[in-house]
Amino acid sequence: MAMNASESRRYADIVGPDIGDVISEESIIVLPVGAVEQHGPHLPMSVDDVIATETTTEVVRRFGGDLDLWQLPSLSISKSNEHAWSSGTLWYSAETMMSILHDIGRSISTTRAERLVLLNGHGGNTTLLNTALRELRLAYGLKTFLVHPSLPPAYGGSSTEDELGMGIHGGLNETSVFMHLRPNLVDLSRAERKVPEALAENEHVKFGGSVAFGWLSNDFDDAGYIGDPTGANAERGAELFNHAVERIGEQMAEIREFNFGR
Repeated sequence: MAMNASESRRYADIVGPDIGDVISEESIIVLPVGAVEQHGPHLPMSVDDVIATETTTEVVRRFGGDLDLWQLPSLSISKSNEHAWSSGTLWYSAETMMSILHDIGRSISTTRAERLVLLNGHGGNTTLLNTALRELRLAYGLKTFLVHPSLPPAYGGSSTEDELGMGIHGGLNETSVFMHLRPNLVDLSRAERKVPEALAENEHVKFGGSVAFGWLSNDFDDAGYIGDPTGANAERGAELFNHAVERIGEQMAEIREFNFGR
C-alpha cells in the first residue's frame, strides 16, 4: 500500500488540490537548509546537507504527527562563499540566497500555514538566515524561526574544550555526527588537528568573542577545516544526533504555541 502524505509528512507528497485541507493554521513547515562545500580531506562536500536533511527527517518522524510538522524539500545549496576558494564548492550569493528564501516564503504564504522553520545545517548561513526571518515576516506575514542541529560556535554555540571552542568546521562533533549518518564516506586516516591556537589567546576577536570578523575557511590553514576530528567516532555522533533531535522537538513544541506573548 502506498504511503500517503500524512504518513510521510513530506510537503511535496501532498496532492495539489488537497493542500487547503491538509495544511492548516496549526501546521509548521520545516525547510532543511544544507550546503555543498569542502570539509577538508576527511569528509565529503555533502556534510551539511546530509545533517540538515537527516535531522529534519528524524524530527518530523518523531514529532510530526503530534505537532503537525511538514518537511519541505531540502535547500541543498546555500551561501558557502567562505569556501569559494576550493574548486567544486557550490554556493549562492547572499542576494540569490535571499531571493530563493523570499520565493519559498511567498509560496508558503498561499497556504493556510502561519509558521515556517528554517533548520540550518551550515554555520555560514546563520547571519543571512536571521535577516531572512524578519524579511519574510514583513513581506508575507509568516511567523518565522531558525533552529540548528548544533548552534555554530562562531554564533554562541559550544565546542569541545580540547578544540579551544573552535571546532567550527569539520571538527570533532561534526565529523562524529557524519560518521553516525554516513560512516562509509568518512576517511579519518586523512584527518589532522587544525585548531588556530593563537586565536584562543584573544579576549574579544575570536570565534564566539565580542568582536565579529570576516574570514574564509583557508585563512587559518590551507586544509580548509577548523577543529580536531582525529578522535571522532560514530557512537559520539549518535549521541549528539539524538540529543539534537530531542532538543529540536522541544523547540518545535514551543514554536507551535508561539504568538509574540499576546
